[in-house]
Amino acid sequence: MPGPTRPLHLAAALDTAGCQEADTYVELARLAERGALDFITLDDGAAPVGETAGGLDALAVLARVAPATERIGLVPTVPACRTEPARVAAALAALDRASRGRAGWTVDVPVPRAVGRPAGARPAAEAALWAEADDAAGAVARLWDGGEDGAEVRDTVAGRVVGHDGPQRGDSVSSFRTVRGPSVPPRSPQGRPVIAVDATTGPSQETAARHADLVLVRAEDPDTARAVGEELRERARAHGREPGRPAVFVSLPVELRTPADAVGLAHLIGDWYAAGAADGFHLRPADTRRDLVLIVDGTVPVLQHRSLLRRFYPGSTLREHLGLGYPAGRCAAVEGARVAGP
Repeated sequence: MPGPTRPLHLAAALDTAGCQEADTYVELARLAERGALDFITLDDGAAPVGETAGGLDALAVLARVAPATERIGLVPTVPACRTEPARVAAALAALDRASRGRAGWTVDVPVPRAVGRPAGARPAAEAALWAEADDAAGAVARLWDGGEDGAEVRDTVAGRVVGHDGPQRGDSVSSFRTVRGPSVPPRSPQGRPVIAVDATTGPSQETAARHADLVLVRAEDPDTARAVGEELRERARAHGREPGRPAVFVSLPVELRTPADAVGLAHLIGDWYAAGAADGFHLRPADTRRDLVLIVDGTVPVLQHRSLLRRFYPGSTLREHLGLGYPAGRCAAVEGARVAGP
């Protein structure tokens, strides 16, 4: 039987209730990498708006995972409304450098505390948060694109960057904020880390259409997943984005107890993929360690045997795994305009 004309992508969530030990996540990430999964995700456990912090810092944990892995993509959730875009941009660019080009960012919003709010107020509050997240995602992308490829850090204390034409500035103006800085870091290995959004429904879909390289869609059947993906891509085209973007991953909860369950999951993935439901699948284990072992040792080999899933990584960066090109920075665009002339 001939192989597929397009690659099937597979990813997994590493969220483990009650666990804040980095070594556990290193072990799980290495397991997922053994299965040649495209990337892993980790939700941020920081407190909702109005509550005390103290949960899991997904970005810090995956920064610890980065030097302990070689190929798998690392995609932490970082709420876009809680931290200034300049800090988000710098932290994720640092993760991209530490992982040699394997970083991503799941854009999310902190959940507003509903206590004391009148009935019906939460949807409006969520919409307002996503409007700010949309703005922040754009600001972060502009900061990432503002650096010059090949620029050098000459002042490691102040973070001063010198490009081919001198010091680089990293200003970003938006409807919510003006981000000004004396300089921007050199572009990270991917140019821009991969942006992901959980865009099943609601106001997150606009952010996904405008900014996401990949979207996660929670659906109970392939027809629903395909319909949501088509709508998102149509909205993305309306924003002038290239056809086929963003990539769509169905985000599926899984609970596997036996090897037969893992074979069954492989057949479900194969059937949904054949139906055109998505470009890939993001698996959310009920019991992370147990289920991930069965995915890697059971589901993955069946998909590989059916020529649906690759057996090795095609490159070294997350963008290469996903078939995404290297994004041009603003400096390159300006230089291109100079060469073209008036």
